[in-house]
Amino acid sequence: MSALRALVVDDEHLARRGMVMRLAGIPGVEVVRECQNGEEALTAVHAEAPDVVFLDIQMPGLTGFDVVQRLQADTMPSIVFVTAFDAYAVDAFRINAVDFLLKPVEDDRLREAVERVLRVRSARDAVVEKAQLLDLVVSLGGSSEAHDTPTPGFLPIKDEGEIRFVPFDLIEWVDAAGDYMCVHAGGETHIMRSTMKELVARLSDPRFIRIHRSTMVNRDCIRSVQPQSSGEFALKLNNGARLKVSRGNKDAIKDLIGG
Repeated sequence: MSALRALVVDDEHLARRGMVMRLAGIPGVEVVRECQNGEEALTAVHAEAPDVVFLDIQMPGLTGFDVVQRLQADTMPSIVFVTAFDAYAVDAFRINAVDFLLKPVEDDRLREAVERVLRVRSARDAVVEKAQLLDLVVSLGGSSEAHDTPTPGFLPIKDEGEIRFVPFDLIEWVDAAGDYMCVHAGGETHIMRSTMKELVARLSDPRFIRIHRSTMVNRDCIRSVQPQSSGEFALKLNNGARLKVSRGNKDAIKDLIGG
C-alpha cells in the first residue's frame, strides 16, 4: 500500500512541528505539507490531494470547521481534528471526522487515529478498484447495466456477472465517483456506471431528494436534520451515516422540515 499522505494544519508553530515529527516516526506516513491557517489548508488540499488532514479547530480567520465546510464532498480527505478543547468533540463527529485528538496528543492515540484513517482509505480503494473493473468490462464490449428502461420500484445493477434488482426501499443514499455511482443499500455498496442525471431519471420516486451535485438521499432513511452555524444542514441517516447538504440544495431540506 502507498504511503499515507498527510497534511498538518495548526496556527501554533511548535504544535505543528511536533505533530510533523511524531507522524514522521510512524511507518507508512508521509507529511506532504504544513499549513498555519485555514486558507493555506484549502489551497494545500487542492494542490496535494492528501489522504488525511490533521486539522486544528481554533485558528484565527477560518476555523477547522470552516475549512471542512468549504471542501467539496467529492474531494474530501479524511479529517482528524486536533485541539485542546474537548467541547468541540460532538461537532467534530457531526461532520463525520475520522477521529478527534486532544492536545497534548498521546503517541498511542495518534497511532490509533492513523490506523483508523488507513481502514477508511482501504474501504475507499476497494470501491475505486471495483469501478475500474466495471470500466474494463464496458471497454471490452460488455454492458454495465441491465436495462435502458426503468424497472418500477427496483434499480437493476450488473454485479459480478449477474443482474441484481435492488429495491428502492433498501436504497439509503447514492453518491457519485466520476462516471460511476455508489449505491448504498441494505448495508452494501453497489457500483454502477451512470451519470447522476441518468440515475435521477431511474430513481423516479419522490422519496429520493438531491442534497448535493454528487449525492442523493432517501428521505425515509433520514433520522435527523442538523442545522449548521453557516446556515447549511447536515443529515444523519438511520444507519449512522452523515451527509452534508450543499448550499444550492438546502431548500429541499427546508421543504422536508417545513422551514
